[in-house]
Amino acid sequence: MDAVTGTIKMTNRMWVILGATLAVMLGGCGDTSAVSTARPATTDPAPATATPVSAPYTAPHSVLSVLSVEHQIDVATQRDGVVISVSRDEGSEVQKGDVLAQLDDRTLQIALAKAQDDLQVAQNNVKYKQSEMKAKNAALDRQHRLHDLGLSSQADLDQAEFEAKGAEYDMHSWESTAESSQEEIKRLEIELDQSRLRAPFGGAVVGRYVREGQQVAKGDKCFRVSQLAPLQVQFQVPESAGHRPTRGVKVGLSLVSDPNRTLSATVVKINPVVDPASDSYSVTAELSGQGTGDLRPGMAVQVAWPGAAASKQ
Repeated sequence: MDAVTGTIKMTNRMWVILGATLAVMLGGCGDTSAVSTARPATTDPAPATATPVSAPYTAPHSVLSVLSVEHQIDVATQRDGVVISVSRDEGSEVQKGDVLAQLDDRTLQIALAKAQDDLQVAQNNVKYKQSEMKAKNAALDRQHRLHDLGLSSQADLDQAEFEAKGAEYDMHSWESTAESSQEEIKRLEIELDQSRLRAPFGGAVVGRYVREGQQVAKGDKCFRVSQLAPLQVQFQVPESAGHRPTRGVKVGLSLVSDPNRTLSATVVKINPVVDPASDSYSVTAELSGQGTGDLRPGMAVQVAWPGAAASKQ
């Protein structure tokens, strides 16, 4: 009886343990389901709002540039020589043809004097041979008349013809010598003029690179001469700009050193070719109006012209 009772108790204990185990397992499954159903729902991001684009409007376009002139060059020597005098220095105003410096030309002067003497001798000989040829032709005419009358031999006639022809050839020879002397004089006069460095146009000397006694070679730069007027300004215009300047249109300028001072310029040149590197073309305007006498090439200016297309914010 005790054995049966013990068996029953053990059996009851096992059912209790089995029930508890099932309860735990069922509880775990319930938690997993809860976690699974608690996942947050994914939501699509709100679409970005497009930025409204305003219509383009014409706005002033301002670019930095400098005042310039059309003519500004370095005056170089046209022959070798030694500088014996300097007539102009930096800051000197000059007119076209003014002598800036002088090279040693004594050898050329001597050669020119000789060529002039040779020309005089040649011209005198031409005159002499012209007179001689005239006399020889007169003698030839007499020999023809005497020969026709039978008073002169054929040998006398041939001699007269020979002397007349000789006088003519001598005259032509001296004429050629005179022409050669004239050409030599012209050549020497050109070389003499090349020994003087002259201003190619009116303006001012802005640079001097030589001094008296200096040996120079052909092509050496000696002076820099610049015009002072009319002043110009060149600036670049983007090809993408909304407005293309035209000849005769006015553009506004202001000095960088004095922004309150405004100037006016007129477009005189527009480059028809666009630079592919900068996608722009150059425009040249010439200053106009009064009150520009104190302005000089190289001054920085702001150029304003209407026409840059932009987006208004």
